Amino acid sequence: MEWAGTDRPIPKNPSTTPRTGAWRSRSIRPNASSPHPMTQPGAEQSPAEKAVPPAVRRFRPLRADIPLWEAVALGAACLLGVGLVWWWATAGEVPELRWLSPVVLPSPAETFRDFRDLWFEAALVRNTFRTLRRVVLGFGLAALVGVPLGVLAGCFPRVNALLTPLTIWGRNAPIAAVIPLTFALFGYGEFQKAMFIFIACVAFVIVDTANAIADVSDRYIDTAYTLGASRRQIILKVLVPLAMPRIFNSLRLLFGLAFGYIMLAEVVQTDNAYGLGGIINMAQGRGGHRTYILLILMIIPLVALGIDRLLYAIQRDLFPYQYGGAGHLHRLLKALLCLWDDAKTGLVQLVRGGRRP
Repeated sequence: MEWAGTDRPIPKNPSTTPRTGAWRSRSIRPNASSPHPMTQPGAEQSPAEKAVPPAVRRFRPLRADIPLWEAVALGAACLLGVGLVWWWATAGEVPELRWLSPVVLPSPAETFRDFRDLWFEAALVRNTFRTLRRVVLGFGLAALVGVPLGVLAGCFPRVNALLTPLTIWGRNAPIAAVIPLTFALFGYGEFQKAMFIFIACVAFVIVDTANAIADVSDRYIDTAYTLGASRRQIILKVLVPLAMPRIFNSLRLLFGLAFGYIMLAEVVQTDNAYGLGGIINMAQGRGGHRTYILLILMIIPLVALGIDRLLYAIQRDLFPYQYGGAGHLHRLLKALLCLWDDAKTGLVQLVRGGRRP
C-alpha cells in the first residue's frame, strides 16, 4: 500500500514483523519444556483452545471435569469446615459460657451420644421404613398417572393445553397449604400421606415427561412416517423409547423432592404413625430434644443419597447407551419385550385363525 500522491510505500513496523533470523534468537525460541505446549508451532489445537487467550490457558477450563479424589476431598473439606464451626459455637463445659446455648444447639458430642437412644427408643429403622413406604406409594402413583399424561401432552398440543392450568397450579401452589385439604378429603391415615405426595409431585412428573417427549428430534418422526408407521407406533416405538432415559432421570430427581415433602406431612400429623418426621414432632413435643432433631436431619440426607445412588445404578444399567452402564437390565428388559411381542402376535394369529370358516 502507498501513500496517496506519493510513490514511497508505507514503512513496516519492525516491532511487529520479525526479521529473517529472529527465530534463531534464544530469547524468542519456543521451549519444548514450556508449560503451554499448545502455543508452539505445529501443535494441534481444538477450535475452543484457539479461541482462549494464552494468558487464560494456565487456569482450568470452565466446566472441566475434576478427578474423583479431588471431588471427594473438596466435599470432605466442606463437611469438616461445618463441623469445626459447630464445635466452636458449642464448645465449653459450662452452658452459660458457650456461644450458643445447648437448648438452641447441642454440641457434637452431646448429639451423637443420644444416637443409641434414638436407635432403640424411637425405633429408628422401623420409622425409616414407614417413611419410605409412604414415599414409594405416593410417588409411584404420581409416576403411574403423570408419565402417561405427560406422553400425551408431549405428543398432542390440545392435551397439553388442557392440562396446563392444572400443572401450573400444581407447580406453584404452596405445598404446606395442601395439607389441610388432604386432611379434609382423605382423613388422617396412610392414604392421606400417599395422596399428599401424589398431589405434590404429579404436576412435576407431567411437565418433565412432556418436555422429554417434545425434545425428541422431528427427524425420527419423519423417518417413521416415511417407513409407514402409524401414530400409535411412533408414540410407543419411537418417542417413548428415545425420551425414556430423560424421563427416568427426571423421576430419580423428583423422588428426592418427594422424600422432602413427606417430612412436612409427617411433622404436622395428628395420628400415631410416626415415621422420621413423626420422630421430629415427638422430640419437639418433649421439651425440644434438639439432639434427636439434629440426628434425623443427618439421617434423612444419608438415606436419600443411598436411594439416589441405587436409582442411578439402575438408570445406568437400563440405558447403557446413554450413561455407560453394563446393560444387564437393558438386555433383560429387551428380552422380555420381545417375548411379549411374540406372545401377542401368536395370540392375534390364533384368534384370527379361529374365526376362519
